[in-house]
Amino acid sequence: MNETAARELLLLRAYETSGFAGWGDADREAAGRAALQAVGEGASGEDYLAARAQAGLQRLAAQDPLLPRWQALQHRRGATALAVSGLGAAAFALGVAVDHVGSGQAINLLAPPVWALLVWNLAVYALLIVGALRAPAAPGALRRGLASAWRRWRGPGRPAPDATAAPVWQRYAADWADASLPLQSARIALVLHLAAAALALGVLAGMYLRGLVLDYRVGWQSTFLDAASVQALLGTLLAPASALSGIALPDAAGLQALRSPQPGAGASAAPWIHLYALTLLLWVVLPRLLLALLAGLRAHRLQRSFPLALDDPYFQRLLRQQRGAPLQVRLWPHARAPDAPATAALRRLVAGAFGAGATLHVAPTVAYGAEDHPAELPGGAGLRLVLCDLGATPEPESQGRLLRALAAPGAPAPWLLLDESTFAQRFGAASPRLEQRRQAWRTLAQAAAGGAVFADLRAADLAAAEQALQAADPGAASAGAVR
Repeated sequence: MNETAARELLLLRAYETSGFAGWGDADREAAGRAALQAVGEGASGEDYLAARAQAGLQRLAAQDPLLPRWQALQHRRGATALAVSGLGAAAFALGVAVDHVGSGQAINLLAPPVWALLVWNLAVYALLIVGALRAPAAPGALRRGLASAWRRWRGPGRPAPDATAAPVWQRYAADWADASLPLQSARIALVLHLAAAALALGVLAGMYLRGLVLDYRVGWQSTFLDAASVQALLGTLLAPASALSGIALPDAAGLQALRSPQPGAGASAAPWIHLYALTLLLWVVLPRLLLALLAGLRAHRLQRSFPLALDDPYFQRLLRQQRGAPLQVRLWPHARAPDAPATAALRRLVAGAFGAGATLHVAPTVAYGAEDHPAELPGGAGLRLVLCDLGATPEPESQGRLLRALAAPGAPAPWLLLDESTFAQRFGAASPRLEQRRQAWRTLAQAAAGGAVFADLRAADLAAAEQALQAADPGAASAGAVR
């Protein structure tokens, strides 16, 4: 899956999961049929999802005026090249403009901008090495800084949403910021490495250009260092450049002769400028260009093979529909059987969470005291739910015992589905007791290694419960990242 396909897939998910009014069940089914026709029934899940996203966004283009604008932005290429050229040119110009290699036309050997550039770049290399040695779960300081800045920016190229589409674009921007962080980090690293190399080249160009029309003289001054210390320091820092260029460094006596506080005194700076240039090329320009090459290759690889995790229940539901194997949901009511409206709401809940093909099997009601022997249901592997009234008291020796009886070796634990309708009618939906009772049921579910979903089966809108129930999809637990 490439970057464009991942963008489209996340955008369609934002439309489908944010309650966009222009998208309904007929659109979902039409997008799925179009995808199967485009890629065939034997296609990979990745290809099917990409084709479905294309088909879905084509249908949505007539519903949301922002969508065509977004799609037009995706066809604009060269954003990274533009950033490289712009920032690189600015860095080069800044380097040329650095005029204070010395005071007037005198260069202090101990204080040119070359040393500041060298120290800064060596510090960056150290941070990169430390970050590379850390565990993947503990990124370095530079990576954490990039992650924080990128998430605050919330993704590139997003149009300003209107009132109806705002949840869609907010969801998409947040999802894309998280999913594209590795790719954007590589692109940002590419730009920064090239800009650092351009800055060093600008400093070199500035020194040579000014050396053509000015007579730079070289000397040094220090309150704490003597000639022997300066000779040892410069001999170490400039040794590689001296070996490559053949320019010999003066000994301590020679450096003592260059020690002068008078402007314009000292020897010609030409040999030293050559040594500075080679030093910057060896320690700044070449390493930065190599790092830029590595970042560019990584960005290219991630762009062509985008690492998008498809273990989300949304994707798993779509993949199950592609395979023609809809989810089998088996439900055991506890203590009280659901009436006809509640049963209809349960079927709507399951269809909304796992697709129209999902099948709901309702078992006979399990009475108090009979939790050890629940009735068997058809359906094989799938999702198992225990339906309870939120107003009932959660007890490990009753509902907890039923959860343990329904647990199967090697299979995901059953989940609790709590009907809040009676409790809400009695105490009100805003009652503080509601959250207290929810927490009690969560504790019971966690003790059985499962989860809890809360739904008002008398309410017309079950969207929140549908989204919560998707997390119980047993197929999502075994899915990995698809590239």
